[in-house]
Amino acid sequence: MTEKPLHPRTRAVHHGIRRSQYGEMAEALFMTQGFSYDSAEQAEQRFIKSGPDEFIYARYGNPTSRMFEDRIASLEGTEDAFATASGMAAVNGALMCFAKPGDHIVSAKALFGSCLYVLDVLARFGVEVSYVDGTDLAQWQAAIRPDTKAVFFESVSNPTLEVIDIEGVAKLAHAVGALVIVDNVFATPVFSSAVAQGADVVVYSSTKHIDGAGRCLGGVICGTRQFVREVAEPYLKHTGAAISPFNAWIMLNGLTTLDLRVRAQTESALAFAQAMQGQAGVSKVIYPGLPDHPQYDLVQRQMGAGGTMVAIDLGSKEAAFAAMNRMQVFLISNNLGDAKSIVTHPATTTHQRLSPEVQAGLGITPGLLRLSIGLEHVDDLIADMRQALA
Repeated sequence: MTEKPLHPRTRAVHHGIRRSQYGEMAEALFMTQGFSYDSAEQAEQRFIKSGPDEFIYARYGNPTSRMFEDRIASLEGTEDAFATASGMAAVNGALMCFAKPGDHIVSAKALFGSCLYVLDVLARFGVEVSYVDGTDLAQWQAAIRPDTKAVFFESVSNPTLEVIDIEGVAKLAHAVGALVIVDNVFATPVFSSAVAQGADVVVYSSTKHIDGAGRCLGGVICGTRQFVREVAEPYLKHTGAAISPFNAWIMLNGLTTLDLRVRAQTESALAFAQAMQGQAGVSKVIYPGLPDHPQYDLVQRQMGAGGTMVAIDLGSKEAAFAAMNRMQVFLISNNLGDAKSIVTHPATTTHQRLSPEVQAGLGITPGLLRLSIGLEHVDDLIADMRQALA
């Protein structure tokens, strides 16, 4: 559009649009399972090699999902992307598509419970997985071997909000030719420079901030065209991970307001976290945007802001449950990144399959609450939390 690179907020509105002959303003929703061909020869050729706007079957690709893929790749700074049915389909696909028995993967141990499950599945099929404290570069260096195939971590861990040094880990991984796979859900595309910092593959659950209104499931794998189309796509399309065109249309439109929403939520999250410091009944506040966060300097350098998630410890499961049950604005759910503020008790929901010992090692205490800050006025959120604690 111009010689000057477009701002991400502008790309989030305009990039990737494919208009039909009708010149519609809103992105078109193509609800179709398959596509017809002008001739048998054209069908044959398309199965040999499809062009960027040539489609075969909805499990392989769709014009609406392709618009979403192009737009998120533009925001993330990658060559390509593949949209999936859920965030976990993206995590599973990004890891399963290349791993084979005998391979070695190094992972941060602080992960969402379902991510740990996928790594357990890989281990059952002969992939060796080593776990490290993701915040300790010395542990990464000790665990990464000459035969390591990939490293995997959440750039901001779920739910204890540890922040991993992407550039530091990437340098260690790339020194042995290992792939750097980053789950970037908590950082969001708004505060992400993961590719510039060394990530090779970036995974999102678009169910979260990208949708932003709790409507539907989705995920996406972003990376080089070679990885997305030659390594990931064959696995994804043959195992059925493709996103629904309708869900892709929701995500595509969610991207248009993502920057505005996430920045507003982050501003409120910081104010909420500050208000909880010293609050009676709160023994600990964890927020990457607070100066007392262990990786605060890294957060400012890597993200520039603390994000939309806050964690607080109320000291016991009983205190946590009592506060949750008294909340009037916060909703109890295991989702996050919604326009509505959400409270989650990780020890009994998202991470309940982990033993008490493993939970304790990850900092998931019985009194820990994970708070996803929404678009309500922050004064109402603070008042709601205070009355729940009173």
